[in-house]
Amino acid sequence: MTSMRLSHYLAVCGVASRRQAARLIDSGRVSVNHQLAQHSDRVKLSEAVTVLVDGQPILPVQPKQYFIYHKPVGIDCRLLADDPHSLLHVLPESPRLYPAGRLDKDSRGLLLLTNDGQLTQALMHPDFYHPKTYVVQVNKPIKPEFLLMMAQGVQYGDVHTRPCDIRALSPAADEDRFNIVLTQGLNRQIRRMCQALGYKVVDLIRTQLLDVCLDDLAEKTMRPLTAAELLSLQRSVN
Repeated sequence: MTSMRLSHYLAVCGVASRRQAARLIDSGRVSVNHQLAQHSDRVKLSEAVTVLVDGQPILPVQPKQYFIYHKPVGIDCRLLADDPHSLLHVLPESPRLYPAGRLDKDSRGLLLLTNDGQLTQALMHPDFYHPKTYVVQVNKPIKPEFLLMMAQGVQYGDVHTRPCDIRALSPAADEDRFNIVLTQGLNRQIRRMCQALGYKVVDLIRTQLLDVCLDDLAEKTMRPLTAAELLSLQRSVN
C-alpha cells in the first residue's frame, strides 16, 4: 500500500476510529501539509507529510498497543484537556492510547485502551454482538420477576433492549447483586433498564469484554493484553 485515505490513516495512527476521524475532518479540525483537510485527501506513505489535528502533529504510524485499565468511579472517559477528571490525564504520554468504548463516570471496571483505531471501530460497531459482563448492585433485594423482565429485554423511552443473560449472585432472599451480560452498548443502559423496573443502581463494575477479564487487576492500574487475549479480540471482529 503506497497511500491511504486520510480517515483510514488517522485510524491507523491511533487518533480515532474511521467514523470519529471523519467527524474530525468534517469539523475542520484536521489539516494536511497546512491545508484544511478534505475527505478525499490521501496520505502517501512514502513521502513526508504533516498531518495536524487541533493544531497538534500526528506521529507516523505507530506500533499497535493494547492494554486494559481498571477504571475507578469518577474518571470521565471523554478525552477533555480542560476536565481534571478526564481519562486523558490518566493515560501515559507514550504510547498514545484511546478507550475502545466507554464506561460511565459513575461506573468502574475493565476499559480497553489501544491505538488500534480499526479494532476500536469494529468492537464498537452495533452490527457485532460483542458480550460485555457486569456485576451490578441495586438499592433493594432483587426479585425473580425482575431478573425475568431484564432477561427478556426492557422498554424505556423508544428503546427496547436486546434479551440478555442475567443471574443473581446468590439465592439469598436479601441478595441485591446480579451478573449481567450485554451485547449492546447503549448509553447508561443498565441503569436505565433498572430504573424502568423500579430499581436504582448503586454500584456497577465491568468485569469482562469477550474473553478479556478484569480478574484481580488493581483499581487505577493497567496491564498489556496477553497474546491469547489479543488474538481472541482480533478473531471476534474478523
